[in-house]
Amino acid sequence: MNLKEIKQRIHSVKSTQKITSAMKLVAAAKLRRTQTSIEHLRPYEQKLDSILSSFLCNTPVSSGYTLSREVKKVVIIPVASDTTFCGAFNSNIIRLAKEVIAEYSSKGIETEVLPIGKKMQEAIAKQGISTIEALMQHAGNPQYSGISYVAKELMQRFLASEIDKIELVYTHFVSAGKQIPQRETLLPVDISSLSSDSACHNIDYIIEPSKEDIVNSLIPNVITLRLYAALLDSAVAEHAARMVAMQVATDNANDLIGELTLEYNKCRQQAITNELLDIVSGS
Repeated sequence: MNLKEIKQRIHSVKSTQKITSAMKLVAAAKLRRTQTSIEHLRPYEQKLDSILSSFLCNTPVSSGYTLSREVKKVVIIPVASDTTFCGAFNSNIIRLAKEVIAEYSSKGIETEVLPIGKKMQEAIAKQGISTIEALMQHAGNPQYSGISYVAKELMQRFLASEIDKIELVYTHFVSAGKQIPQRETLLPVDISSLSSDSACHNIDYIIEPSKEDIVNSLIPNVITLRLYAALLDSAVAEHAARMVAMQVATDNANDLIGELTLEYNKCRQQAITNELLDIVSGS
């Protein structure tokens, strides 16, 4: 490799480094914004769970949303990203989604998939798996209005016994360097997961119109919030994974620039030495 080629390569790597550095800053800004959104959501979600738990801890109330029946048809909601450059984020969650689908298929259970995120849609389409029309776009910035519409449609189908179970497959954010793919049952609602000893208080509530009506109004809100929180959690994990991936790419570019600069200096020094030897030999 001559001096001109090395110089061009250094320039190319520096240009790429500027892009990765800018993408890291953008991902960091989106991460902070999404973290703020989920931090504001958590107290409301916890309070809603606490209210529902206080109703259910002493006198369990039967509801169509809590009814467990033989699973003949399941809807799986796998969540990935709309774009790439986020390390192993997409490949990990796509692998788990395929395992979950294969698990139900091996049991002879009919499965429908509602993929969220363009990368998940593409991966599921390549497998030739039956999918529900994608009703939600922009996985990196989920909107409550679209999510509540989808949740309402799914709950209506569950109450009509068209589907027997709904399962979420998404990535849980632990830290900037750690994101864990996981699965969670959205419907039927597990009463034991809502009720906790700390939430049980022997308070004689005056309830109108009835306890059943209150619970049946609260549960759809809890389900919608769980779906929204899962998508926000996945979005936070995506931005964190992209930020780390771009940081690694920027560091690698720095190392490569250092190696190329050293090689350029060696070649330049060799060229000067050769010129001096030519001059001395000629004289």
